[in-house]
Amino acid sequence: MDIATILGILCGFSLVFAAIAMGGGIGWFVNIPALMIVLGGTIGVTLVHYPLKSVLGVLGVLKNALFHQETSAIETIKNLVEFSRVARREGILALQSLITHIHDPFLNKGVNLAIDGLEPHVVQEILEIELEKLEKRHKIGAEVFATMGTFSPAMGMLGTLIGLVQMLMQMQDPSKIGPAMAVALLTTFYGMIIAYMICLPISGKLKTRSAQEILMKQLIIEGIKAIQSGDNPRIVEQKLLAFIEPKKRNEVSLEVTALYEDRKRGFRR
Repeated sequence: MDIATILGILCGFSLVFAAIAMGGGIGWFVNIPALMIVLGGTIGVTLVHYPLKSVLGVLGVLKNALFHQETSAIETIKNLVEFSRVARREGILALQSLITHIHDPFLNKGVNLAIDGLEPHVVQEILEIELEKLEKRHKIGAEVFATMGTFSPAMGMLGTLIGLVQMLMQMQDPSKIGPAMAVALLTTFYGMIIAYMICLPISGKLKTRSAQEILMKQLIIEGIKAIQSGDNPRIVEQKLLAFIEPKKRNEVSLEVTALYEDRKRGFRR
């Protein structure tokens, strides 16, 4: 679970509701007609803008934003460097026994393609096609939320106009002015909440997640290319370290060296 996303949503809504409760009743801000205008209008125009399949796929995308499990770049680099050592020492077929404990499907696929004897440029092409399709899927998910965030304030303004018309048409009955004015103001309020506290932040989080995942997969592609080329493990390590932050590189290098020393001691025994 992504703690930052959950904390952000809880913190934002808690402060808003606390401010509302301190100024009066929360019930004042609950208006079904206003909510119907904003939610119904936003969903409707989003369905016009995108195919039904893309809109329904938003639920899966939302799950990715809230419950994303980030792959460790350090572990991936350690695995790829170890794979390169084994491949140089025992041949690439020896990697078959090492990938059983790897849970990353993309890394598994790439190594299996290399074990199958495909040419390096063919393996790279297959993995890059998969990466390109993944990027497109992520982009559509983020765009749907960004579109909903763009439309919901407009639906709020539409509800405001509806409420104002209703209010002006009932000026002769003072008892009906209040409910009409409430619809006028609350639709704008709902539109702003949906746009700036839900849809646009989730869209931004999905874009960030997508960029991180794409970077990890590019790291894997580069590592598999180096393994197939028979590069020295130290060269493989230096190539892959370029994908992570400079302040973490020494830590990774030390861990890779420690792993190598452990392996050597194991072979001596």
